[in-house]
Amino acid sequence: MRSMSKQAFFFCIFWAVPLALFAGDFMAEGNALFDKGRTSFESYKQSGDMFVKALDANPSSYEAAWKAARSYRYFADESKKESVTSWKAICKEYGKLGMKFGEKAIVLNPDNVEGNTWYGFSVASYSDSVSVLTALREGLKDKTQTSFEKAYKANKMYNDGGPIKALGRFWFVLPWPLQDKKLSLQYLREFQKAFPNDPEGQVYLAETLMKTGSKNEAKKLLQKASVSDDKYYSDWAKRLLADM
Repeated sequence: MRSMSKQAFFFCIFWAVPLALFAGDFMAEGNALFDKGRTSFESYKQSGDMFVKALDANPSSYEAAWKAARSYRYFADESKKESVTSWKAICKEYGKLGMKFGEKAIVLNPDNVEGNTWYGFSVASYSDSVSVLTALREGLKDKTQTSFEKAYKANKMYNDGGPIKALGRFWFVLPWPLQDKKLSLQYLREFQKAFPNDPEGQVYLAETLMKTGSKNEAKKLLQKASVSDDKYYSDWAKRLLADM
């Protein structure tokens, strides 16, 4: 076999080094844009695009993959909470993108918490658009359950107890006969014990309690959530209280 020519060698070095440098630049820009998302949720989409570029430059980057999934999930979820006119289309498109890059992260590190968490959350955003039944028909139930259970096992306190809360909600939103209110109650009570002031967790636990006949306890939780600073879950709690 002929040895590589000097020209070919320097050509490979010329391109390999910039790609590695670009990956770092893309990651830094993605992180900065993600932080801006707290005040302008469009930045979440832009941060996801940066992390995808970082992954293209360095396909073995687990961090770039899960952060892309996280950014697209945030963009989808915030578009729903902000009641953007096209929020369903956004949740469908960017929920699927979150799933795509969550899966890439899982391939790179199958049992780590980040990839499994953001894959599962991205399925939730996708389901917000197309419905839970459609997601079930597409075979997403077992994959989502496995991802959340792996995330719970790896670090259930990740992202402020996200894996605990996710499993509690997962077992509630499934239709009969897949729904398991006991498991939902188990996980959401665990979450409530660890994060008693989280309005999302309060609303989710209250809905499960209402389905299991504990309306007085549910009402107390909804009253707390209704006066929280989180307008989305505060409004949700007020609607549930009005219907009780």
